[in-house]
Amino acid sequence: MLTETSLSIWGWGSLGIVLSLITFGPFVIFYLAFYILCFVGGGFVVTLLFGKTNSEKYLEQCEHSFLPPTSTGIPKCLEEMKREARTIKIDRRLTGANIIDEPLQQVIQFSLRDYVQYWYYTLSDDESFLLEIRQTLQNALIQFATRSKEIDWQPYFTTRIVDDFGTHLRVFRKAQQKITEKDDQAKGTAEDLVDTFFEVEVEMEKDVCRDLVCTSPKDEEGFLRDLCEVLLYLLLPPGDFQNKIMRYFVREILARGILLPLINQLSDPDYINQYIIWMIRDSNCNYEAFMNIIKLSDNIGELEAVRDKAAEELQYLRSLDTVGDDINTIKNQINSLLFVKKVCDSRIQRLQSGKEINTVKLAANFGKLCTVPLDSILVDNVALQFFMDYMQQTGGQAHLFFWMTVEGYRVTAQQQLEVLLSRQKDGKHQTNQTKGLLRAAAVGIYEQYLSEKASPRVTVDDYLVAKLADTLNHEDPTPEIFDDIQRKVYELMLRDERFYPSFRQNALYVRMLAELDMLKDPSFRGSDDGDGESFNGSPTGSINLSLDDLSNVSSDDSVQLHAYISDTVYADYDPYAVAGVCNDHGKTYALYAITVHRRNLNSEEMWKTYRRYSDFHDFHMRITEQFENLSNILKLPGKKTFNNMDRDFLEKRKKDLNAYLQLLLTPEMMKASPALAHYVYDFLENKAYSKGKGDFARKMDTFVNPLRNSMRNVSNAVKSLPDSLAEGMTKMSDNMGKMSERLGQDIKQSFFKVPPLIPKTDSDPEHCRVSAQLDDTVDDNIPLRVMLLLMDEVFDLKERNQWLRRNIKNLLQQLIRATYGDTINRKIVDHVDWMTSPEQVADLVKRFRDAFWPNGILAETVPCRDKAIRMRTRVAGKTKLLSIMPDELKHIIGAETTRKGILRVFEMFQHNQLNRRMVYVFLEGFLETLFPQYKFRELFNKLHSRSKQIQKYKQKLQTTQAPSLQKR
Repeated sequence: MLTETSLSIWGWGSLGIVLSLITFGPFVIFYLAFYILCFVGGGFVVTLLFGKTNSEKYLEQCEHSFLPPTSTGIPKCLEEMKREARTIKIDRRLTGANIIDEPLQQVIQFSLRDYVQYWYYTLSDDESFLLEIRQTLQNALIQFATRSKEIDWQPYFTTRIVDDFGTHLRVFRKAQQKITEKDDQAKGTAEDLVDTFFEVEVEMEKDVCRDLVCTSPKDEEGFLRDLCEVLLYLLLPPGDFQNKIMRYFVREILARGILLPLINQLSDPDYINQYIIWMIRDSNCNYEAFMNIIKLSDNIGELEAVRDKAAEELQYLRSLDTVGDDINTIKNQINSLLFVKKVCDSRIQRLQSGKEINTVKLAANFGKLCTVPLDSILVDNVALQFFMDYMQQTGGQAHLFFWMTVEGYRVTAQQQLEVLLSRQKDGKHQTNQTKGLLRAAAVGIYEQYLSEKASPRVTVDDYLVAKLADTLNHEDPTPEIFDDIQRKVYELMLRDERFYPSFRQNALYVRMLAELDMLKDPSFRGSDDGDGESFNGSPTGSINLSLDDLSNVSSDDSVQLHAYISDTVYADYDPYAVAGVCNDHGKTYALYAITVHRRNLNSEEMWKTYRRYSDFHDFHMRITEQFENLSNILKLPGKKTFNNMDRDFLEKRKKDLNAYLQLLLTPEMMKASPALAHYVYDFLENKAYSKGKGDFARKMDTFVNPLRNSMRNVSNAVKSLPDSLAEGMTKMSDNMGKMSERLGQDIKQSFFKVPPLIPKTDSDPEHCRVSAQLDDTVDDNIPLRVMLLLMDEVFDLKERNQWLRRNIKNLLQQLIRATYGDTINRKIVDHVDWMTSPEQVADLVKRFRDAFWPNGILAETVPCRDKAIRMRTRVAGKTKLLSIMPDELKHIIGAETTRKGILRVFEMFQHNQLNRRMVYVFLEGFLETLFPQYKFRELFNKLHSRSKQIQKYKQKLQTTQAPSLQKR
């Protein structure tokens, strides 16, 4: 049934199709599809038109039913725009001081002109937007100025900046030490030093590291944007801050237009070097400092730059056609330049060959060392601390402590007896009390060092000890009561192979010579490949004669030295200065030309050296201080103060000085004082004469020298410094009974590495900020705190003998109090007030304006200076810094330590990334001081928290703490 039905359907369907094709033709299918499409489209159009009409009617009904009637927006805007632009009045007052407001307004005007107007006027001529930005900037500056007036800036400038600088220097020093420990042979690159620096920073700061801000420009820009936005939030009114467009404009101007260029300039090493030279422009370059910089430089670029400049000057001088007196001047200049060129070539050759460049190690290897007598060591502040360290290593410290304690007792006893005599003359009698104090001190020394109970005990002849005990029991003590035993102890230290003889063969002796500036420096002689190298020349050695050749004279009787003044030269240049350019502050001065003959069995040499009349006096003062027996034999004629161009006076004294030289060089004089030869040879060597202590330095000896000074310094060692020089003797008299015991214990304790100003803490003092180590209860004296911070960190005194550190602290205390410490404090406070005065602030704003907009025009990007010029600038900067270092500082802490400290500070400024870090640290401290009520420290920690160094440090802490936790 179903089959029949389906067949009928298909049959009828087929029949219908055939009939349609026969009737309408083959296009019937297309017509049918077209008709259907038109039907559907027409229905859709009708539906759309009907729906649109009904929707409009419905929306109109809804609008009138639910919304209140409003005016049309576009016509209203057009009406507002057709009105005249309303004038915006801007108050030009910013800080309340006209001298500051005027340059500040110019800075704002220039900033808008060069960072906004140049593109804004291409979009619109309307001034209102620019005026709104200007008003926003002024509001921020007004708030900033108001808040600055409310802050006491003295702690920031006297403590915070010093702490930040000292901490930065400590991180740099520890980074250098880590680089050195990693590989003693290979020198780490600048990138390694920067990476290590930020590793140490994390260890010290614990929760902050600024490596991303200092090394990544993208992160730095992001940091400045975030910081500027926070500042705008604090300084702008809420309405202005909520205006995002205005806020972003101001933020970009501050971050990228002002702060970033300023930071780039302040962190540029070449800019810092030029600024250092400018700051000490009044100081003349010292020839000896320049040569020391060349001989100590480990930067081939610096040496090549100086060598090339010397070669260029040589070529110019040789091209000059001169006659007469000028030719002698040019010859001197050429000789100086040749010497400089030779030193540079020698240093470059040694650096390129990878040979040892450390002066101390070279001196130890070659073994040609100067001899310093024991008596000179015992009376020199710097040398004594090295001898102390050595005596501790050999177990002979008791002998040295005894010698020092007796020396202090003698000085004290002499002073006490003088006071006693003066009081007796005035009718005051305290004889028994004073003698009792002296007896107590003497018995204390005996019990501590000579009695059977003493530990350790000084070993001397028993009969001397018994004689001393008998004297103490039956006679009044005198200053000379210990002289016999002290003399025996001195002879023991001098002749016993364990002590002074072995000390001369120890590395500590070489380091001592370096601190005394008595080491020779490496130079090359012989073949060009350096096989003929030797260790010769003084720190200012010459081409013609080396110090080791001269030093051999003292040990060889066949060598004869003869000197006489052959001529008097009147010059306006220093013959030992590089290229002959150095006059004494523009003055012409006179020189004695000394002809020196050196004869031995096989050869004879002759050279000329030049000395001023004042050099003779300085030399005479130096040797008479060292050798007291010469003061009665050698008499230098004439006076020291005179007209330097008084030719009659100079010629008259020429014969007297010749006689002085002849007497000085006699064999009898040399044999009587063998150590005198070193001073004589140094004076006659063909080099610039290195003057000894000045008048102020000699006055300072009463403070610096631990054995020639008065009992005030001895009492300082036990922290009982008198409040004033006048009250000193009274207070010392009260403490006399326990002086010797306390002094001995203090000297012993000085070897324990616990700095006296550092309180005991659970953390390593070297891994914390500098300010964390200051005990504020020790001395609330601003100069002392600042000087201790800088001395400790710049010269790394923590690594030194604590006796020296304590002595330096006492010296600073005495100098400050003796020169009216309160007055110094007042001067510091006045200086801070002056720095923050309107006049100074206005001057800083003007300098900023002139630096960025010279003559009112935006400064172009400063082209990078040639590498050779930058290298020579580095040499000039280091030379300037070394030149201004006073000799008194070298006498206190040592010449080598002074040089290393100064060069370490200079080297720290030669890394752009590290300079940026210091700038940001100062900026953070400034903002924390300006906004103390806000949590800027936490904000900075969050901004720096993305550093990978912090993550590594935390992982390292977890790794180290895990074993201890497991044990628990």
